[in-house]
Amino acid sequence: MTVVPYKEKEGSKKAQVAEMFNNISRRYDFLNHFLSLGIDIVWRKKAVRELKEIKPKQILDIATGTGDFAIEALSLKPDKVIGVDISEGMLAMGKKKIARMKLEDKVELQMGDSEKLLFDDNTFDAVIVAFGVRNFENLEKGLADMWRVLKPGGKVVVLEFSKPTRFPMKQLYSFYFKYILPIIGRMISKDRAAYTYLPESVKAFPDGVLFTNILDRVGFKKTICKPQTFGICSIYTGIK
Repeated sequence: MTVVPYKEKEGSKKAQVAEMFNNISRRYDFLNHFLSLGIDIVWRKKAVRELKEIKPKQILDIATGTGDFAIEALSLKPDKVIGVDISEGMLAMGKKKIARMKLEDKVELQMGDSEKLLFDDNTFDAVIVAFGVRNFENLEKGLADMWRVLKPGGKVVVLEFSKPTRFPMKQLYSFYFKYILPIIGRMISKDRAAYTYLPESVKAFPDGVLFTNILDRVGFKKTICKPQTFGICSIYTGIK
């Protein structure tokens, strides 16, 4: 069964996810850093370092949100980073952030569907996604389109939540995600569903070897999963 934010509403997962992010866009950055105790910043830095060796000049950031991962990717000194997202609200906040940092010449944010990317084949040296693939309506289709727009030899880096398997982190993580996070998220974002959807979507996501198997299936080679912080999230990489 597909996990959606608003179970009482009609509409596709894609439409509901866009609505959810529009609703929480103004508080998203604060909640991200607050609820993860700032560790999400460290995870992004580590994920970007996975690309250091290939020195990418053209980077695509999918499900860019407010652009944090795209901005972090500038540490690689690319010519351009393009971020795409289906949420107008998140993109609006991201564009304000990029303008405030005077990065418009390096980072471009635009509306875009992860499963129907409006770019030619073999366009980008790297494709990156942070906490976005579990929101795809059709995961395999989205990953296949990422493979399509990558240049041969290009690299994909996916940062995504995973499920710890060892005591006591497994139990602590489950309690925090099930009881603490939804309450705080609801109080601050004012969206009752958003931070209930988050743990539900993480639980349903095929993490670890299940995800690398899907990357393999759509054509990626040398796929690797690197668990972070006791398995709370993982960095996945693959080569076209």
